Amino acid sequence: MSTHRRISSLLLLSGLIVVQTPLNAQKIASPSEVVTDARHQSPEWLTIQPHLPDPAVTSATQLETVGDVLRARRFPEEALKYYVYALQKGGNQATLMNKLGITELDLRHVVAARAYFQQVVRLQKKDAQGWNNLGAVEYLDGHYGGAISDYRKAIKYDKRSATFHSNLGTAYFEEKDFNKARGEFDVALKIDPEMMEHHGSTGVSAHMLSPADHAHFCFEIARLYAHRGDETQMLHYLQLASEGGFDVLGEMRDDSVMAPYRKDPRVLTLVQNARALRNGRISVADSEGGVPPLPAETHD
Repeated sequence: MSTHRRISSLLLLSGLIVVQTPLNAQKIASPSEVVTDARHQSPEWLTIQPHLPDPAVTSATQLETVGDVLRARRFPEEALKYYVYALQKGGNQATLMNKLGITELDLRHVVAARAYFQQVVRLQKKDAQGWNNLGAVEYLDGHYGGAISDYRKAIKYDKRSATFHSNLGTAYFEEKDFNKARGEFDVALKIDPEMMEHHGSTGVSAHMLSPADHAHFCFEIARLYAHRGDETQMLHYLQLASEGGFDVLGEMRDDSVMAPYRKDPRVLTLVQNARALRNGRISVADSEGGVPPLPAETHD
């Protein structure tokens, strides 16, 4: 199939998802339609809507910018329309298909997102962002081996992306390959020392893990910070791991990096506080400094 026909098919797919109308007046609105209708009653939408440009007389660049603004303002369905308009006006295919796929992923339209990202890497085999995004789709579908393969290709074409390395580390973590996971997280932190402070809000990260895995994940991050000598961040992630129910002290016993901290009063205190928090004996505010910490227990 020619590139033109593939793009036309994807445009048709997007059109069906975005602008399909009810066949008759008796059709029951879907949950997504109800959400969209509610958004269209919001004061923000009523402010934005009158200023949206006419696609027929607007350039591809401007249409893409409108799509970006709509997505940032949490109007994903409308953003999709403007990205499609920009494609139809001759905008950059790979860039716009990445944005279409990401927006579909925001809406949890995984099949449509995968189709766009696959088209991106067909058009530009060295598009690192396309491979990373395709990896994110595989990750969400639980295909961790496929995600690892895609993330590695993204890194092949852009070795300096902390996000790509962190995403690969998360996929390795799901595969229980903790040594490789630590290695990728370590590379990510070398590239961007503040990566863990903002990574949770973008891309595929620890927040998509199960609660138990998230607690283990936090312990692994604490171990990385301990290895790097950053005790403040180490204690922060140990606290998160312990609050999530992970056996921090037990895991530290035979770990060459963490063992020296096992009887550290700060660690014993945070474990004691986390246990009390899980048992409902203190509140989150208390554990974060609202009241003095509980006395530390002694462990062998």
